[in-house]
Amino acid sequence: MLIEALTPSLAEPETSRPDAEKVLAGDPVHTTWNVEDDRGLYCGIWQSTPGKWRISYDEWEYCRIHEGHSVIAGDDGSRLEVGPGDAFVIRPGFTGTWEVLEATRKDYVILMR
Repeated sequence: MLIEALTPSLAEPETSRPDAEKVLAGDPVHTTWNVEDDRGLYCGIWQSTPGKWRISYDEWEYCRIHEGHSVIAGDDGSRLEVGPGDAFVIRPGFTGTWEVLEATRKDYVILMR
């Protein structure tokens, strides 16, 4: 199919956790429905239970939040609070933390560099 709505029914869910050494608070559990995987381009739906962990991006990512509340804080002092309807881009080289305050669900598009 060349066009379709982005829904979890398009992919099998994958469950994961951040590496233990990256977790700063809680026990975040991630569920990912990766709908597209094509030559370094990924697209799907991701959700996480509350917790906080370190992040480091080599890739470019676009996100739109559908549910929940999270805070993305950069090691450079930047801070972005996001909730339903918010969209944002994380660029390669970003390092910091992702904190899920309320279970969060997002759509994403990732381009590997």
